[in-house]
Amino acid sequence: MSSTFGRLFCVTNFGESHGPAIGCVIDGCPPGMPLTEADLQHDLDRRKPGTSRHVTQRRESDRVEILSGVYEGQTTGTPIALLIRNEDSKERDYEDLIDTFRPGHADYTYWRKYGFRDPRGGGRSSARLTAPMVGARAVAKKWLRASFGTEVRGYMQQLGVIEIPFVSWAEVEANAFFVPNSQVVAQLENYMDELRRSGDSVGARLRVVATGVPVGLGAPLAAKLDADIAHAMMGINAVKGVEIGAGFAAARMTGAESNDPIVPGGFRTNHAGGILGGITNGDDIFIRAACKPIPSIEKEQETIDIGGHPRKVAVRGRHDVCVIPRVIPVCEAMVCMVLADHLLRQRAIL
Repeated sequence: MSSTFGRLFCVTNFGESHGPAIGCVIDGCPPGMPLTEADLQHDLDRRKPGTSRHVTQRRESDRVEILSGVYEGQTTGTPIALLIRNEDSKERDYEDLIDTFRPGHADYTYWRKYGFRDPRGGGRSSARLTAPMVGARAVAKKWLRASFGTEVRGYMQQLGVIEIPFVSWAEVEANAFFVPNSQVVAQLENYMDELRRSGDSVGARLRVVATGVPVGLGAPLAAKLDADIAHAMMGINAVKGVEIGAGFAAARMTGAESNDPIVPGGFRTNHAGGILGGITNGDDIFIRAACKPIPSIEKEQETIDIGGHPRKVAVRGRHDVCVIPRVIPVCEAMVCMVLADHLLRQRAIL
């Protein structure tokens, strides 16, 4: 299985949803950067389960432990190992699914590819494995901010059919949905409550913005920054579509509308999303992602067992109704790691 992300800033992910622990090994962080577990915990707390009634009630503290790569509060340049212990796994929730495939999950494809699968919460295919990536993001984020002033932030733009107008970044961290508009929170809460009562789930759309990104990151042809960002985002559980800059709206534009005029000091518009020819132009990077509904729903669905016999399944247990808000820190994480990886590559050639 492919479990390592990045070329110079490398993150190797390990563990299973219901195993004793999950974690990652980060290789490539420069030495001499102050780093403690407290630096990582804030990001993990934003992603962890049980933070509101609208997310899974699995009780995990997601307390991170730094096992290596830090001495006397500073990175040494050697691999940084992070460990997060699973504290509230319930294997009995999956006893009825050992021989049955859940629609919308990776159960069927894992079994067909490997001839074996871990039915406990999806094993390696579980979104639980995004937690170590968020821990790695905190390392990348601190280095990006300290070295280049780069910031990566995300927010929810749409929940199901409800589109959310942007008001301010200040409101994003002030509610459980990571929405930039507090006026819609009550509407979102009612919508989520109705979905949970009906045993269903819903998709959503989010936006990630990277500011303070240096000019010149990325390279043709096989190392374009936008291609690597799209690759990283599409590797996140439930993400089914990625747009950069104008994205699919560019298909409706003329060249005169799409091109960003170059003026003294920069660009007049930013339809390119901060990237031209796969290389950053100094503008902010805009990324949007569309996420499918959570496939674990209590409504009865058609499926088969490992013998190919038709079955009915309704997935019980503790599940999110929507991947947002918990996927937003994960999307921020993947963008941070792509930028850190490309900045290290750029530094290596200068």
